[in-house]
Amino acid sequence: MPRAARIKSYDSIYHIMCKSINNAPLFRDIKDKDKYISLIKKYQERFQFKVYGYCLMTTHVHMIIDCNGADISKIMHSINQCYAQYFNIKHDRNGHVFQDRFKSKIIQDDKYLITLLAYIHNNPVDMKKFKKCPEKYIHSSYGVYLGIREDKTKILDDSFILGLFGADIEETRRRFRNRVLITSNTNETKEFEFKNDKSEYRSERVTLVRDIDTDKIMNFVAHYTKIQVSEIKRKNRREVTESRALCAFLIRCFCDFNYKDIWSILGAVTLSRISGLVNKGVELIKNDERYTKLPEKFLEISNAS
Repeated sequence: MPRAARIKSYDSIYHIMCKSINNAPLFRDIKDKDKYISLIKKYQERFQFKVYGYCLMTTHVHMIIDCNGADISKIMHSINQCYAQYFNIKHDRNGHVFQDRFKSKIIQDDKYLITLLAYIHNNPVDMKKFKKCPEKYIHSSYGVYLGIREDKTKILDDSFILGLFGADIEETRRRFRNRVLITSNTNETKEFEFKNDKSEYRSERVTLVRDIDTDKIMNFVAHYTKIQVSEIKRKNRREVTESRALCAFLIRCFCDFNYKDIWSILGAVTLSRISGLVNKGVELIKNDERYTKLPEKFLEISNAS
């Protein structure tokens, strides 16, 4: 029986759920959960999506993801495929790790979003240790929202959600906690079952444009790094590797291109080399002070033109 086409939107917020196959443990220890969160961070840097909430349980994962203009299927395929490879190698096993495709539902409105987040944060109450204190469960975003735990990986964008409750941070956190408590004492779980729901939620968020002309990116990087476009397109030139890496990352991010598409732009190098260039571009923007503001500067120029 053919699978139903996934309902997708590039400027929507999604409730994502991934389940283990046959209800087997998806995470066997804390390190497995830490690995999954690190993969969210890894691909967040590549796709520039936002995470508004998450909770990793033994057999399943809940996340609230703002695509920010990217393709939700590419995001989740990248995270889950990489985790499955890690899991099988670590635990000396073969076969599927996840049950079928991830499930996704486009969120309807602010009220639904907040109630959903409260529901997700209540997942740990099924464990005796966290029945009365789900905020202490470290593989959930709840503690970060309440300000009792630091988001060391920096994957969570809590400002958008907390902004829906008010400007005063302490009052906002109190109101947020009350909303989670109310949800734990009501029968609202059926509302979050995955059905073929076509409702959408966009709100007033600003999302990244992902259909920028590649020539704009190439010219921008050439000007910024003082390397001619013709030089950037030549392979095996060490002196232009950084420029090529920055182009590869920006094209991957703002044009939503796959590695084969980028290969056609940057010249006849291998796909694995393109992957390496994208990775290098990510590292340069993360760690090299010359380039940390590069994406923002490019968007400023692109939007002004």
